[in-house]
Amino acid sequence: MKNSYFDLIEQSFYFPQEGFDLKEGYLTFHGVSLKYLIKKYGTPLRLIYLPKIGSQIKKARNLFNKAIKANDYKGRYYFCYCTKCSHFHHVLNAALEQNVHLETSSSFDLDLIERLNLKDEISKSRYIIHNGYKTTEYIRKIIRFQKKGFTNSLIVLDSIDELEKINKYLRTGKIKIGIRMAISEESQSAYYTSRLGIRSTDILNFYKSEIRDNEKVQLKMLHFFVDAGIKDSLYYWGEFNKALNVYVSLKKICPSLNSINLGGGLPIRNHLGFEYDYEYMINEIVKSIKTACNEAKVDEPNIFTEFGKFTVGESGANIFKVLDQKQQNDAELWYIIDNSLMNTIPDAWSIHEKFILLPINKWHNDYARVNIGGISCDHSDYYNSEDLNQEVMLPRFEKSEKEPLYLGFFHTGAYQDAISGYGGIKHCLIPSPKHVIIDRDEMGNTIDYVYRNEQTVGEMLEILGYKEQRKRRSRKSEE
Repeated sequence: MKNSYFDLIEQSFYFPQEGFDLKEGYLTFHGVSLKYLIKKYGTPLRLIYLPKIGSQIKKARNLFNKAIKANDYKGRYYFCYCTKCSHFHHVLNAALEQNVHLETSSSFDLDLIERLNLKDEISKSRYIIHNGYKTTEYIRKIIRFQKKGFTNSLIVLDSIDELEKINKYLRTGKIKIGIRMAISEESQSAYYTSRLGIRSTDILNFYKSEIRDNEKVQLKMLHFFVDAGIKDSLYYWGEFNKALNVYVSLKKICPSLNSINLGGGLPIRNHLGFEYDYEYMINEIVKSIKTACNEAKVDEPNIFTEFGKFTVGESGANIFKVLDQKQQNDAELWYIIDNSLMNTIPDAWSIHEKFILLPINKWHNDYARVNIGGISCDHSDYYNSEDLNQEVMLPRFEKSEKEPLYLGFFHTGAYQDAISGYGGIKHCLIPSPKHVIIDRDEMGNTIDYVYRNEQTVGEMLEILGYKEQRKRRSRKSEE
């Protein structure tokens, strides 16, 4: 009877498969020897395989352009990368090499983009789509941003109040804007309507009363975002068609409107049995937009997507060493790894996200059902279920074996660093707040002082690999 871990995987899935193979009994990731990396750098180890970022961008772009051609679609396709998925300089640089456009989530993103421009790594002609809640500082920075020559910068209004801020702070010129449509949430959600965006029933009246005759703004885009991502489900197509109906109704009274932004990402592989027909879904999206516009006798819009997780998720991996094993009862065997799962891949415990989990070595050992625990003392620092079969199966090993068991969590390239607070960065680059200490003296009087100020732009950008650099003037001009 076959009972090695290799036999289990071979009988359950197609293996080898894209990104994963065995070489001399050790797992490889995109053709890279993980045995070599462990020997060179040790564990715990976090890695990013940059070429995967470019291949994902090309994949989406090719499929959309193919669908556009097949359907004789008149609009163009624009691939945007959402910076919030990973702000690291090496990640953005890999995306920008593929001529992507960008989507921002907070005012600090603009400082990051200006730093890229100073280093000649991004031109001012790229589309920059500004999403997220617009604080006063965010609005003012966007206005300054456009005055500095970023001609394709576009503010997506998340609420009616954000237009009032534009009216207040824009002194001269005209700004391109979009409107985000609030979606209905899935039935199992804790609330009915997303807090993000403007209600679909309010959008037409909002345009007529506040935007149509406003000389400071020009409406160019309708944006909608489905948090669950682009899926072939009744829920997704229902929200998609609702957005299409709003678009064609708005287009009939707004000649400047020429773009629809498909918020929500394409899924990535989170288990070896993952299946998703990317070509079918993208073709259906393009065909549906064309049909709706033709029936309404309006021009077909440019299509924007904001793919973040799809862009960088499959490029990342976390490698751990199993330090110990503990048989806590007859049914529960624990493998204790040399780091904290809560700290390094927080989505695994906070929202129960699943990642591809594979051993690096010992594939020819027999296997057992196990729980994986981190070295922190927190009860929640564990991982014990795979998306496909609701249990983790890994090779058995004896404590006396010379080589320890190494484990890899794969496709962890999106969000995990920011949410875990890597080096002090935060999700959407929202800084840590000012830290104030309060005490009382011997007389009972209150004493308060600042322990640490709010993080600065420079501190966060330094963590992310953006060293301040001014454009160098030529020697001739200096003379």
